[in-house]
Amino acid sequence: MLSTLALLASSRRHGHTGQLIDRIARELAVEVIDLAALRLSAYDYEHRNRADDFEPLMMRVLAHQQLILATPVYWYAVTPAMKVFLDRICDLLEIPELLPAGRRLRGKNAYIVCTSVCAAPAPQFMGSLCETFSYLGMHFNGVAHVNCGDGLAPALLESTAGAFATHVRQAAPAPLPD
Repeated sequence: MLSTLALLASSRRHGHTGQLIDRIARELAVEVIDLAALRLSAYDYEHRNRADDFEPLMMRVLAHQQLILATPVYWYAVTPAMKVFLDRICDLLEIPELLPAGRRLRGKNAYIVCTSVCAAPAPQFMGSLCETFSYLGMHFNGVAHVNCGDGLAPALLESTAGAFATHVRQAAPAPLPD
């Protein structure tokens, strides 16, 4: 299996999304990093926030071939913590000494794990993440979504996590963008 890292962004570490990504991570034997446990500053045009945990986190991300972003759907979008993480990727595209690191995102497989109270993730939610992956030269390789409108049923948790883990395990290296 390609090396994989999961990033969780939820206001409830052990809520529905946390339970889903933890179950997937156990199946895949991968680490889950809780973004809420890190000190990540909002994007700053002047880049005065470089002493936070973002750059060390990105070095960990870049050491893996696959990245799973796990977030509940909040008003058709990712959570604030995930948005801060995604916004900060701009640092890798703007700070000259970080440009080589930013280029290392190209060709990585990206996945989404999400929960909501709808039958499927909102198109706006999926579109913004898929466009982000495309812009960065990453290959969107799949989504695991659970409708938690009536809670997180154990059978649904198990079946979704198992199927998604199998999908991730079978992934081939993503082709490098043109």
